[in-house]
Amino acid sequence: MKTRYLKPQLFLLSGLLLTMASCENLVEVDFPSNQISTQLVFQDVQTANAALAGLYAGLWEDSPVSGGARGAGALLGIYADDLESHATSVVNAEYDLYRNIQIDDNVAVYAYWTSAYQKVYQANAIIGGMAGSSGISGSEKQRIKGEALFIRSLVLFYLQQAFGNIPYPTTTDYEINRNLSKINAAATLQKLEDDLKEAVPLLSDSYREPERIVVNRKAAEFLLAKVLMSQNKWNEAEVLLKGIVTNPLYQFEPDLSKVFLKNGKHILFQLKPKNAVDPTKEATLYYFVNSAPSVYSLSSDLVSSFTSGDLRKSQWITPVSFNQATKYRPSKYKAISNNSTEYSIVFRLEEVYLLLAEALAQQNKLTEALSFVNATRERAGLPALSSTVTKESLKTEILAENRKEFFAEMGLRFMNLKRAGMLGMLSLTKPNFKTYHAFWPIPQKELLLNKNLNPQNEGY
Repeated sequence: MKTRYLKPQLFLLSGLLLTMASCENLVEVDFPSNQISTQLVFQDVQTANAALAGLYAGLWEDSPVSGGARGAGALLGIYADDLESHATSVVNAEYDLYRNIQIDDNVAVYAYWTSAYQKVYQANAIIGGMAGSSGISGSEKQRIKGEALFIRSLVLFYLQQAFGNIPYPTTTDYEINRNLSKINAAATLQKLEDDLKEAVPLLSDSYREPERIVVNRKAAEFLLAKVLMSQNKWNEAEVLLKGIVTNPLYQFEPDLSKVFLKNGKHILFQLKPKNAVDPTKEATLYYFVNSAPSVYSLSSDLVSSFTSGDLRKSQWITPVSFNQATKYRPSKYKAISNNSTEYSIVFRLEEVYLLLAEALAQQNKLTEALSFVNATRERAGLPALSSTVTKESLKTEILAENRKEFFAEMGLRFMNLKRAGMLGMLSLTKPNFKTYHAFWPIPQKELLLNKNLNPQNEGY
């Protein structure tokens, strides 16, 4: 008998990718004795959890939140103004993003798109598997579906931020997905809101893993709050964010030297490296010593934005001198080898604080907002902002504080500028940055495979 199958050690569950050109890509072979039929994998909670574990592992390995060279931290970091790229010999890839001259066959953009949609398809397989499973208890089905919905929403949110109008697959049906059209940004954000509102009640506040390497209800609520903030739904976001900061699971970390340690109570969600002693991808990606950087360094504009006495500059930034020159690298993650102390943080409480400050400021609740923005300032050794600050000045300070707190993390600088309508600021330090660069081009290969993805984004 011919049957489709998946290898349990890979847990890909993504045979039906958006990038497939024809049904010939489907794997059809005789069913081997050491592999699990897709019809059986979701009849048992252990195999379903294994598939879910593979999806989490894929987030670390290659996704917008991976922390690696193809993640949002690096690519959106050089695209905005946090990072400089030194890979001058690489054309039509990362360096073109850095110079803001990317075209529609940029290989870095294409890799970002395809790796992200692979995770969407894995999540869809799990969600569909839960709907058809009769061998898993109701509570476990809810939890597994909730986690898969969260991951799909997280990846699609990053895709929406980078590309604007995107396809929104909710099935693994190849014939449907190969002809999907884009939906506009507003509709995408609404669908993300709806999906996350479905996911939240399926999850528990309690973490099922003590290291917070799987999501709980509060992580889902935080992602929902970020989606709401992108829609200017300040009050709804405020309610969710306050529910997180008042939850006893989380505690603000007062020690800058401990912010990137994996056991912090300020962490909402983090990704565990593949092997026990592996460093985080961020630790090795940004590391250089005693020589010129070959990949990335911090931009001079970012380094100069730190005021005198800001402890984050001395704790999280390392100067490297060579040939009578100095460049700076992010040193938030410090375990370069034999790592036993650090995981890649996706969500941390400081972002909750600053988003809450922003939501409050947008509603003219300035006094209340000050306590949340001042928390990170005072921890960094800076004076608290005055209670006489105006709304516009406070919003400017929150944007600046976000930059100094989250540089080289998960593409947050680009996303914060976009939400604030301030992407035009990038043209001050990046002369090639144009208004249409708010979005990347839809990859040319995808347009050739699916004409329904037209029209191409403006400017490309």
